Order: sequence, then structure tokens, then C-alpha cells
Amino acid sequence: MYPLLFSLVLSKLDPERAHHLAFGVIKALPTAGFGRLVHRFTHPRTDLSVQALGLHFDTPFGVAAGFDKDAQAVIGLGQLGFGHIEVGTLTAHAQPGNEQPRLFRLVPDRAVINRMGFNNGGADGARERLRKARATAGRPVIGVNIGKSRVTAVEDATADYLISARALAPLADYLVVNVSSPNTPGLRGLQELELLRPLLSAVKEACGPTPLLVKIAPDLLDEEVVKIAGLVVELGLDGIIATNTTISREGLATPASVVEAAGAGGLSGAPLAARSLAVLRLIRQNVPAALCVISAGGVETAADVAERLDAGATLVQGYTAFLYRGPLWARQINRGLDRIRATR
Repeated sequence: MYPLLFSLVLSKLDPERAHHLAFGVIKALPTAGFGRLVHRFTHPRTDLSVQALGLHFDTPFGVAAGFDKDAQAVIGLGQLGFGHIEVGTLTAHAQPGNEQPRLFRLVPDRAVINRMGFNNGGADGARERLRKARATAGRPVIGVNIGKSRVTAVEDATADYLISARALAPLADYLVVNVSSPNTPGLRGLQELELLRPLLSAVKEACGPTPLLVKIAPDLLDEEVVKIAGLVVELGLDGIIATNTTISREGLATPASVVEAAGAGGLSGAPLAARSLAVLRLIRQNVPAALCVISAGGVETAADVAERLDAGATLVQGYTAFLYRGPLWARQINRGLDRIRATR
């Protein structure tokens, strides 16, 4: 049913408008009076739970940052069957993001190009919503992803991240430092070790007991991935998220003219799967077994999630396939994992 709806209706809408329409429905689930009934239909039937970061996850599958930028639909997303919701990216200062259009579908590739630019209402604006979500019974695990404000110079990035960390860490189950979006000028340069070390050290001190992770790009060289993994272990961080979107456009089935018309931005979806999986395996080979590694990028089916878990992922996240799979996507993953576990 959903593929037909997507083909006939949703694919004809501007992608950002379609997202807002779907987001509004998800946001309304808890107040519409049937969110708990929906959750009975979407949650795992068997025990898929994961213990990580000192937290209990009902299922290893969650929503990556970018879908719920301002912590407005945490409970609704949890009722759809996701075990954790990573909100954000939130910045110290509210910002509108880049000019529209800034979100583009590559349907033949089941992919998306975005140059949203961290559009969000700011760290302070999200605090009360996070507080209410945390107080809700049966809520999912809530991660908070923070990034650099566009108005802040790269040399002042640490102070900017600290504003967000101090405001949001007490309200997060875990905190993520995003240094890997391609849509904020200079941000990816913070992955260089001489810049990343003081940034992560300062944020770790500021976030106190809240588990801290860093999210990296798939476009790093393998040796750079290994060095960052070593830094994470050295500094005593709690985990790594691999990976963010890619700036690569290699191997796409979408006509080159369509890709070129979309322009700059991060590519997500199925084309990212191979590199994301490779980075996961590389990280797992170079960090202790106890370190939390969250795999994201190109995940669409329960088999994809199982493959990431088998490759050493502690948890798995998705976002882009939500567009192509529809509102029952998490249920499909959970039921598929139920079946896979039953055969092992």
C-alpha cells in the first residue's frame, strides 16, 4: 500500500513538504489517543533488547539524527517501533539552515541528497520538549546530537559546542558530537586530530555522567578512521557513530543530469551501505569490544540490520529508507529481526 502511495502521491510532492506532512502525523500520534495501540503492533515480539551505554534498548534499531531535529516527535517515533531516537542536530544558536530547495530524492538509488544546514530552533528551545519526553512512561532511549552553529567561526567551535553540551547533556540519555555533516562550512575539518582532541575533551568534561559519542564521515581515509577510533578510546568516550552522509556521487543509477541539478550536499541511502559497513568493520577491529559502535548509512531491511550487528555494531540507525518504506518501517525491521533470531 505505501509503495503505491509514494509512487502516486508523495513522490510528486516537494521532499521537504512531504517530510513535514508525515512528521506532523507522527508528532500527533501520542495525542491522537491510539499511539499505545500502534506500539503494540510495532514493537518486537521476541526479546531483541540491547544493554549499552548503561541504558536499555528494546530493539537495536533506532532513528538517526536529522529526522526529528527539534525533539518534537520523540514519543510518536517510539510508538512506531524505534528503540531509540537521536534528535538534532541541535546547535547553540537557532538557525534557519540553507536556502530551499535543499532536499532531493534520487528514487532509482533509493537515496536522498540534503543540504539542510542544521536547521533547528537551538539548544535552549529544545530543552522543555526533551524534559517532557523523558518524563513520559514507556519512552524510547533519547540521544541528542549537537553541532557547530553556522555563525560561529571554526576556531571558536569548542566554546559553541560547550553551550549546547551544558544545556542538553542533563536531558539526554546519550550525547553525540557531530563533526561530520558536509553542510556546515568547515565542520568536517574538526575531524582532524589536532582539532578533534581538545573539542572532545572539553565536551566530555562538560557532559558529566551522560555517555558521549562522536559521529564521523564515511569519506575519511581508513587510516583517519583508525586514528579517530584510537582517540575515542584514549579520551574515554563511550562510543562512535559511523557514518554520516557522503559527498561522493560514485556508482549512482540516477541520471547524471538529475544528480548535478540537485547540487551539493550529503548523500544518504542505499549507495552508502558498502562504505558504512566497511567503516563499521574497521572501527570494530580497532576498539575494545565494550565500546558502543552505532552503525548508520544505507540500512533498509532487517537483513541489513542483522548484517551490521553481526559485523560488530552495538546498535543500528536509519533515516533515508523511512521515505521509501513508510511509517511501518520500524515494525518491518523488528518483525524481520524476530524471524532471523528464531532461525539461529
